[in-house]
Amino acid sequence: MSAVLEQVAGQVIAMAFLQAAAERPHHAYVLAGPEGSGKSIAARAFVAALLCHDGGCGTCRDCSLALRDQHPNEFVVEPEGRDIHIDTIREEVWQPAYRTAPEPGRKVFVIREADRLSPPAADTLLKVLEEPPHDTVFVLLSARAHELPDTISSRCHLVTFSALSEEFVVGQLVGEGIDAERALLVARLSGGNLGRARRMATDIDGLAFRDVAEASLARATDVAGALTAAADIQAAAADYKKGLKGRLAEELAPFLDDRGHPEDVYRGAIRRIETRSVRRERRAERDFIDRVLLAASSLVRDRIADGVAGEPSLRLNVDRTPDATAAASVLVAAAALGALEGARAALAEDMNRNARLVLEHAFLVVAGASATG
Repeated sequence: MSAVLEQVAGQVIAMAFLQAAAERPHHAYVLAGPEGSGKSIAARAFVAALLCHDGGCGTCRDCSLALRDQHPNEFVVEPEGRDIHIDTIREEVWQPAYRTAPEPGRKVFVIREADRLSPPAADTLLKVLEEPPHDTVFVLLSARAHELPDTISSRCHLVTFSALSEEFVVGQLVGEGIDAERALLVARLSGGNLGRARRMATDIDGLAFRDVAEASLARATDVAGALTAAADIQAAAADYKKGLKGRLAEELAPFLDDRGHPEDVYRGAIRRIETRSVRRERRAERDFIDRVLLAASSLVRDRIADGVAGEPSLRLNVDRTPDATAAASVLVAAAALGALEGARAALAEDMNRNARLVLEHAFLVVAGASATG
């Protein structure tokens, strides 16, 4: 039994399948299930089991690197903007798939949000799946596996993940030493995403985005306040992005020699880590803005819940009591909620859209709703 796979909780059937698969792997898998169901955690554990010489002990160098997506024999592909483009598949899957692995052992390709493959990218990936290289495993993750082309799905084993219940997520966090009230709060704010809830609960700044959201909603009572709120969110997002820069040095450290120079055998792995770092930084500001807008939506949603039902147990922000004056009109709060969710949708739909203008429009609606209320 793989120790690293045994540590993944909440998905008994899926993990039993992956335990067996790790011993005699097929060439391709689709891990399918809703956001927050644990697919990413399971994928990292599965990759560790495939690359570890002891089948996933959880303590060796191979496991340690794989669990952080940093193993030289692991190739991680993610969307750039809305889609995964054909050039990405050619450069990060097609070409390395038929080359010798940087270290002895298997190569593993992890394709996140695989349903966002463009048609040409999907066709290119299909060619690799039709003639898979020896000792190579492909792991595709998707919350919308039904949108994958049938030609790709039919060449992969499907592993289904179910949504995790709030009760389960809270229980896991409490079992890890998290205070019960904070565990419930982060479980609700994360939408039941265990990994995200864990980060919110344990990171010093895990709830910083909600602090920004609260301050922005409080400020957006008139036009000037709305414009200031938008500017403050962008400034906080820029600060968040700056905080990520130190992570690259930590990720590269295992592949440098005593003088801090890249070891020749790891140049390809270093290049991939640097590329992913650039993409991460590129997404960082948008990701932070989305979290702020989601937190703002949750706070406004709690106003609506209080206005309709007046039942504290229905709140997402269990540690907050909505402002009674702000909750005076459910219709007013609903208009604000619609503007905030509209802003999230607009920024997710078009990566090139001006975030400042989208934020200003949303908070001008919030300010107008507040004035009306």
